[in-house]
Amino acid sequence: MIPREILKKIRQIEIRTNRLVSETLAGQYHSVFKGQGMNFEEVREYQPGDEVRSIDWNVTARMNHPFVKKFVEERELTLMLMVDVSGSGRFGSRGQSKRELAAEIASVLAFSAIRNNDKVGLILFSDEVEKFIPPRKGRRHVLRVIREVLFFEPKRHGTDLNGALEFLMRVTPHRAISVLISDFIGSPALAGRGAGKLRPQMLLLESLAQASSPMLRHANRRHDVVAVQITDPYELELPALGRLVLQDAETGEIVEINTGDARKRSAFAQCQQKSQSELTRLFRSAGIDAIRLRTDQPYASELGKFFETRERRRLRG
Repeated sequence: MIPREILKKIRQIEIRTNRLVSETLAGQYHSVFKGQGMNFEEVREYQPGDEVRSIDWNVTARMNHPFVKKFVEERELTLMLMVDVSGSGRFGSRGQSKRELAAEIASVLAFSAIRNNDKVGLILFSDEVEKFIPPRKGRRHVLRVIREVLFFEPKRHGTDLNGALEFLMRVTPHRAISVLISDFIGSPALAGRGAGKLRPQMLLLESLAQASSPMLRHANRRHDVVAVQITDPYELELPALGRLVLQDAETGEIVEINTGDARKRSAFAQCQQKSQSELTRLFRSAGIDAIRLRTDQPYASELGKFFETRERRRLRG
């Protein structure tokens, strides 16, 4: 039996996200993602007006006159939600943790998908793949996905994007919409490769993304990978709260910092701004669209901007 308070929380998320899906995002989801998945149907003789890029050169060479490949649009797509459940996701300074926001984003996308008769799957990962739910349809399935994102208790605390992406490639043979929801904070040295022997200095955002850049690029060639970065305002700018003792939720490292020092706060903000710019550059170089969300700001407008940008690109061809 699922405890009543868990059911209440899941129901609250369903109510909050369903209106957004019904009024705005379901139609945008359909127009942006439908038609991207194409299945090969047959080879037929070339006809005037056919796209030259569709010519099958192997068959053409054998038959001594041109043949083209014919494709049909997939009637259903698969949405794979890849959600980071590492220790840093528990943080939240404004009444909502990053993990709770991740659950809402997963809910919005999942309900948009099932309204279009698409399947939804889930990969929860830390520095190992913690849970895999194969793609299925239906409201009950989506509610299970939300429950797992919210309340699943991971065994480990670190982050390994490469392992999660490699797992995605193994379990998803056909092209899918793969939404990677993470804060992109963590150590690329974890996941069974010397865990516990961490470098003593604080690791920046770009270190994890840089280590995963080749795999991100590789995954995006096979799937349509979308990165959703979830941040908290205190991760971008330190508040002036005096001397604080902080513990890294993933490595256990403890640091002491005087947040009353304006120079330290300024240096931290500049460092994080540089890290964010580097992360944006890495996504762009990998050809991955990214959405940046904050726990202290509404997410509907940012999701809307993402879909509008994708739609304009689709119309331009």
